Amino acid sequence: MLCDNCGERDAVVHLTKIVENAVTQVHLCDRCAADHGVETTVATPKHPLGEFLQAVQQQLTVPAADAVTCNFCGMTLKDFRTTGRWGCARCYTTFEQSNRELLRRVHGSSRHIGRGYHAPHPEASQAQAELAELRERLRRAIDGEQFELAADLRDRIRELE
Repeated sequence: MLCDNCGERDAVVHLTKIVENAVTQVHLCDRCAADHGVETTVATPKHPLGEFLQAVQQQLTVPAADAVTCNFCGMTLKDFRTTGRWGCARCYTTFEQSNRELLRRVHGSSRHIGRGYHAPHPEASQAQAELAELRERLRRAIDGEQFELAADLRDRIRELE
């Protein structure tokens, strides 16, 4: 298909214009598209995953780092790159330096910045378990058409909530 503007070169840009419910299509070559202000070169945005994969590829060429092995499970950095998983909890300390470098490349820092995990209080867990049990009993009471028991269970659930 030739350019609609110059009629000399192949059209590489296809524009669809909609003006007041009227659809028109324009097919332009690179030069005519540039004259109309349409950019024909697409700049690919940099993505952190691309940089990460490139760094992993570079590390694959470095055999010295692959020589380190976890004394407990026998895992190597090469195994980690292949599977994406550590073999045991001791791998984290064995490969600490590589972990720090990996985290720095992926997250921008090897130091955690953010909210920490706080385990719930045991009393809260017991209360949640008791609520779940009461709700189950309430469901069974309603299914069995024991409405007085269901009302009592409903009131107890409201007290706990």
